[in-house]
Amino acid sequence: MKKKLSYRDKLLELAYIYNVKEIQEYTKRRKNLTTGQIELILKKNKIIIPKEFKTNFIKENFVKPISRLKSNIIDYKEEKIKDKNRFIRRVENYKHDTTRKVNHSILNIWRGLGNIGYNFLNIIPKLGTTIFQFFGNLFTDVFNSIYNQQIDQKSARNVIIGFFVVAGVTTVIIAGINAYNNFDFSPKKLETKKIEEKVKKEIKKPEPKIKKETTKPEVKLKKETRKPELKVKRNNVAEVILPDLNLKTETVIQLFKDVDYDLRTVRNEKLVKPIYFTQFPRDLDNLQSVQLKKETFLKIVLPLVVAENEKILDDREKLKNLIEKKFTSDAEKQWLRQKLLEYKVKKSDLKELMLRMDMIPVSIALAQAAKESGWGTSRFALEGNAIFGQWTWDGQGIAPLKRDGDKNHKILKFPILRASVKAYKNNLNTHKSYSKFREKRQQLRSKNKNIKGLSLTDTLKNYAQTGSEYTRILNQIITQNRLSDFELVKLVNSVKQIELNS
Repeated sequence: MKKKLSYRDKLLELAYIYNVKEIQEYTKRRKNLTTGQIELILKKNKIIIPKEFKTNFIKENFVKPISRLKSNIIDYKEEKIKDKNRFIRRVENYKHDTTRKVNHSILNIWRGLGNIGYNFLNIIPKLGTTIFQFFGNLFTDVFNSIYNQQIDQKSARNVIIGFFVVAGVTTVIIAGINAYNNFDFSPKKLETKKIEEKVKKEIKKPEPKIKKETTKPEVKLKKETRKPELKVKRNNVAEVILPDLNLKTETVIQLFKDVDYDLRTVRNEKLVKPIYFTQFPRDLDNLQSVQLKKETFLKIVLPLVVAENEKILDDREKLKNLIEKKFTSDAEKQWLRQKLLEYKVKKSDLKELMLRMDMIPVSIALAQAAKESGWGTSRFALEGNAIFGQWTWDGQGIAPLKRDGDKNHKILKFPILRASVKAYKNNLNTHKSYSKFREKRQQLRSKNKNIKGLSLTDTLKNYAQTGSEYTRILNQIITQNRLSDFELVKLVNSVKQIELNS
């Protein structure tokens, strides 16, 4: 069986056949020539290399055409995909255009109907004037004819009296029909009347205690006690915002009892009522029971923290939907620009925005609020609604009493408590000092784990000058007061918002 020769061996054999001395001398000297060098020498000696010797014959006749066919198929697929995307884009643009035109036409129809109604209302006074003049002239002519024809006085008197009687009866009937239509026989009014009577009875009880004080606090206390009662009696889940009324701690505790707001129930059911205080009671520190003081503080702060977290999570869900969308409306783009500014994200990096737009664990927020505000009794918390002790150098703030001479910082001041909670969450979600906090929170998200306070407290060493000692205190507050029980708490779904104005 013949041994298959390589392409190089075949070229050497061809050189020996044609007696190419140059190649023979190289082989005698045992110098290895490359295949390309042998080909050049043969071509220089005008020796034709047979085609069957070329190893690239298969490559030229089979491999290259197949690869060329593959690339053509790929190009064809890409073109089809581009055509498909163009078609989808056109369909969607056509859809947006048609909806815009339909909305515009509906708006024009609505405006036209409004103009017709407005013109009709303008006609009514003129029509009334015309009718009034017509009947006035008619009655004047009638009375003049009666007078001119000298009809019997008794008959004229009877006609006039009959006319006024008919007019009076007609007026009474119309007024009675209107009163009947306006009167509501539904049981809701009866219930509200009963509620008002009950509330009046309840309010009369604390009057003897208040008489010792000035009359103004008495009025305020009536408002405080009455409106939460209305919320409870209606049995609907409402959002109650209690304004700046200088509430006393006893009043606040009584309010919590009236609305059945108990932390034990919140821990079990994981639901909290949306009751938002705008400030802490100034006499909170006068409570003798430390446990009652802490519970009152937690009841005030917990709804504020949960409400801000739910708002952030709603924004996060909206951002997810926008990222998945191919096309966004002008309103959605404006919302994105606003959120990029709010979370201080540069270069429109939506991935970074998603990293920052996330909730703060409830246990951490409550623990830091308790630590920084002295459980709602510090001067900054009472005078400036500053729960978290954030520093400022240019904004409105309260100067610390024991501040070093070389420092000029202040504690940031807020109009209401919820504004302090919002600023605190924005601080943790945007400041470079808490980047590790955000990264570790994202890691928990990626592993589908619950975001818990005790898993993230070690990343907050930069929040205070004491560093790791500060995180140790936070862990102690969370553990001792069982704040981890509030991690999954949500707001009771509100039907409508009730603002208790002063």
